[in-house]
Amino acid sequence: MPKEIFMPKLSSTMQVGTLLEWFKEEGESVEVGEPLFEIMTDKINIEVEAYEEGVLLKRYVSEDEEVPVNYVIGYIGEANENVPDASPGVSDADEEPADEVKPVGKKENAAPQKQESGEKVRATPAARKVAKDEGLSLQEIDGSGPRGRVQKADVEAHGEQGEKVKATPLARKVAAEKGMNLQEVIGTGSNGKIYTADLDTGVTANREAPRSEPKRVKLSGTRKMIAKRMAESAFTAPHVTLTSEVDMTASMEVRKQLLPIIEQQIGKRLSYTEIIAKAVAHSLVRHPEMNVSLDGDEVVYHEDAHIGLAVSIPGGLVVPVITDANHKGLQALTEEAKQLADAARVGKLSPDSMRGGTFTISNLGMYAVDAFTPIINQPESAILGVGRIQEKAVGINGQIELRPMMSLSLSFDHRVIDGAPAAAFLTELKQVLENPYQLLT
Repeated sequence: MPKEIFMPKLSSTMQVGTLLEWFKEEGESVEVGEPLFEIMTDKINIEVEAYEEGVLLKRYVSEDEEVPVNYVIGYIGEANENVPDASPGVSDADEEPADEVKPVGKKENAAPQKQESGEKVRATPAARKVAKDEGLSLQEIDGSGPRGRVQKADVEAHGEQGEKVKATPLARKVAAEKGMNLQEVIGTGSNGKIYTADLDTGVTANREAPRSEPKRVKLSGTRKMIAKRMAESAFTAPHVTLTSEVDMTASMEVRKQLLPIIEQQIGKRLSYTEIIAKAVAHSLVRHPEMNVSLDGDEVVYHEDAHIGLAVSIPGGLVVPVITDANHKGLQALTEEAKQLADAARVGKLSPDSMRGGTFTISNLGMYAVDAFTPIINQPESAILGVGRIQEKAVGINGQIELRPMMSLSLSFDHRVIDGAPAAAFLTELKQVLENPYQLLT
């Protein structure tokens, strides 16, 4: 009997998902634990493994198509089994993925065995994932497991022997059919990963494209979702931006004193981002009219400050959230902020880690940026843009002195926040950063 493939529900609040790419064509065999398709939800890409084995009988959803959770997107079964011509829609079945298949340990003195060309490659799910991530063909790897099964260690050892090309299985297959050398194709994915769309552009690393024909890449995946949300925010919420300069002398001194202590405790370095996040959380609690969101025709006042930190990733931007930041000290904020940023850059953020934010900080202080106008991260009502710290001549008690100054840009939704409360919040934030020792009490 054919088994349904449906859009998985990856979090308690997930409603829809976007199918980015199929890794199997109709008629191809599928093993349990083998990557079957890739989806995107809340700005992150997730590969979904097959939890049934058989033949991919039908695919109903094409690339970049958005469908609700539990929507039937295909069928797996035995060859020539009959399935509907159109998707039956949302399935009543609950998703029950199979238990993770553990790699079989390598036996001592076992000689590696080579898979015959054209034979279905035997490999552990972990080996398949590493091979896919590193752009390696399992057909070319000697398996050291039982009956020549390819282990994760086999893939890693093989990858160290030659140059790695990151590509999806479908892109690799299409490239082989077209006779294209993946070494020459420019990938637009994470760390240069090659997608099928990259093959269609015909742009290669060793071929000069005519100046009159610039490279065109279809807006899809993470970039497409970001574009949609930024446009919705910009054209829905009337943005107003206030700016102020902060003397960071005292904050720099606090960081200097706490940096070695926190680094010794958790092995991570305190940055200005965590100091600013703590100051923002402190100020939001004192100015509750800023810690709000708009839900239909209701203004929701949040009791605690859940701070989103904008993190740049290849091809886009994600905003992981530090929950209850007003209840956490600088050490806890530093540890959590670094863990979230690291997870974001390697694509390991969970959907729930990017939900529930009440205020976002976008820090461009590591670049030569003095100030900018950030766009609100809906459904929040305010966002803080942080510029670089640079010495400027300022008047101090009738004297001109060089001080480390930093620009803050506060954008807020004028539908729910007025100028005076926003100005009061920004003024308090400036005072806290210029007198940061009160954050330690």
